[in-house]
Amino acid sequence: MNRIFLRWGVPLAGALIALVLIFILYGSLDFDKFIGALRTANLFWIAVLAGTILLEQLLNGWKWRQILYDLKPVGTFRLTGALLAGYGANVLVPLGISPLVRAWLIARLEQLKMATVLTTTIISRFVDGVVFALFAGVLALVGQVPQIDGNLELGLSVAGGLNIALFGGLLWAMFRFRNLFASDAPLISRAFDWGAARLRTNGSQMRSALCQGVIWPREAMRRAAVFVAAFAAKLVAASHFIWAGLAVGVILAPWDYIFLMVFAGFILVLGRFVRVPGSFIFGAGFALQMLGVPPETALLMILFNYIMTILLVVGIGLVVLWQSGIDIRRARLDGNAPVIPH
Repeated sequence: MNRIFLRWGVPLAGALIALVLIFILYGSLDFDKFIGALRTANLFWIAVLAGTILLEQLLNGWKWRQILYDLKPVGTFRLTGALLAGYGANVLVPLGISPLVRAWLIARLEQLKMATVLTTTIISRFVDGVVFALFAGVLALVGQVPQIDGNLELGLSVAGGLNIALFGGLLWAMFRFRNLFASDAPLISRAFDWGAARLRTNGSQMRSALCQGVIWPREAMRRAAVFVAAFAAKLVAASHFIWAGLAVGVILAPWDYIFLMVFAGFILVLGRFVRVPGSFIFGAGFALQMLGVPPETALLMILFNYIMTILLVVGIGLVVLWQSGIDIRRARLDGNAPVIPH
């Protein structure tokens, strides 16, 4: 019964919640106005939106390059391609395997251990979490949020503080206990080895490979570049709604775009946790509604973002997967030996 509930009950409940949210947000949508706004949308700004979507991924690839540099210098375009391939893999196998695919692809191409590369992707994710929380904190501090029932500023402050504590704490723990985890004596290491043995994997070698990926740039400029890239990527992500809005004639205040990015981001994470499909659409929809944007143009702004992301990020990612000849079923941790390209 538990297996049936997890397999069917949770997704069904999430779909029902999604339907309720659609009705709340767009139950009064004027379809004629929606079609009219779609027909008059400015294609130039949609093209700019497409460029910034790819720019965000390029910045993420450059950030990953800085983290990997002391292990092995890898080109930014190759790393960006691996990031896109991970998104494409999530479409084929929607089980959150994108970090595994990214790590496996780079390990194959650069003759590295997959577990080592995987650790660097985790560090990159944790840095993103810290930077995102800082945006939420600054937004709450300056008070540039819509005034609604309840204390939204307090909510953003609490959410940002929890994110910094979580991701900052995980980063600290990774570097603080790296050598301890590499040792065979601690209980956690013995438990890891026992679990690895059940998967027919050498736990000791896998732990060693994972710990080799706990690295931080030695050069001060590269350390700074990690956070510069993370901040720049978030600013570019916030600008997506600028270009989508200009395409349909919507112009908001500068801080409103930061609010859109932060609020929609928190709802996206929460939606993934409770398995509600389309959580980004609902999060951005509620945020635009709070900012007074009409539902017809708000939905177009969201769809431009969503559809262009699918076409570009996922589409290019699938092409990268196809060119790489990766069998998704083989995408698993292999810390025993370097993965050699075919």
